[in-house]
Amino acid sequence: MRIAVLDDYQGIAHELADWDSIAGAEVTFFREAITPEEMPDRLAPFDVVQMMRERTPIPTDVLRQLPNLKLLSGTGRRQPHVNGEEAGRLGIPVTGTDGAGDSTPELVWGLIIGVTRHIGWEDQRMREGKWQTRLGAGLAGRTLGVLGMGRIGTKIAVSAQQTFGMNVIAWGPTLTPERAAASGANYVSWDELFSQADILTIHVPLTDLSRGWVTEREFSLMQPSAFLVNTSRGPIVREEALIQALRQRRIAGAALDVYDVEPLPAGHALLELDNVLLTPHLGYATLDSLAAFYQYSVDNIKAWAAGEPVNVLNADFLTEPRR
Repeated sequence: MRIAVLDDYQGIAHELADWDSIAGAEVTFFREAITPEEMPDRLAPFDVVQMMRERTPIPTDVLRQLPNLKLLSGTGRRQPHVNGEEAGRLGIPVTGTDGAGDSTPELVWGLIIGVTRHIGWEDQRMREGKWQTRLGAGLAGRTLGVLGMGRIGTKIAVSAQQTFGMNVIAWGPTLTPERAAASGANYVSWDELFSQADILTIHVPLTDLSRGWVTEREFSLMQPSAFLVNTSRGPIVREEALIQALRQRRIAGAALDVYDVEPLPAGHALLELDNVLLTPHLGYATLDSLAAFYQYSVDNIKAWAAGEPVNVLNADFLTEPRR
């Protein structure tokens, strides 16, 4: 069995799980992203492709060019970067894993404090011999707007009140006033969310509904002193609208962990702005989280190899599995 482990950016995947426990497996670790054009040739020999969340999308036409592929092993419960329905028709199970810990909510607070207190900016100024060049904004008494009150959004809402003394408002596509109130948040309309929030943090999945939700109109509703934080998915926010809002100082700043194209290309417009804090999709990327993801995945691969696949996400579409 030949296994390709994609997007092992730090070169640590081999240390984080017991790959040797997969009988008869030859495992190859790829540190650099593979482009769609390269995939048919580079992935052709492999029976199993191990994916790390949504780091590298695998286009549908590429799936059809990998006749040896028998299993797509993913991490997390959703695999939107691959067409599970088409994979099923081709006889390729797509598996997932449980999540791991609270790494994303922790990063959210790092980004909120980082952007409102200008931590990244001041770090760079100190290296230039400067001292206290900007005044930051405190959090207590300010209003946090939460777009989406699922598991992560709810954790953020609760900690905003209990730890930082903030007021919380929320809106979500399935959120009700009762559910918002249960977490201490005030349910508001879409427009009120943007116009009232001092800090607006996004916690909805990327779907056909949420793609491009935040536009020029939403930025025009926000206060000039407000900040946007996005740790969900880049395309939920229209990138050009965000860049223009930051350039024109229509909002005070943004903190971003996710982008339309990842890794963010060199020379990208966001890299030139002085009112945006950027991190390279670190939300789930902690040592503990990656170790859990990889070990869950090893267990999934072993179950599949034994003829008893588990955690199959595309079972409804799966035809006769390839062998």
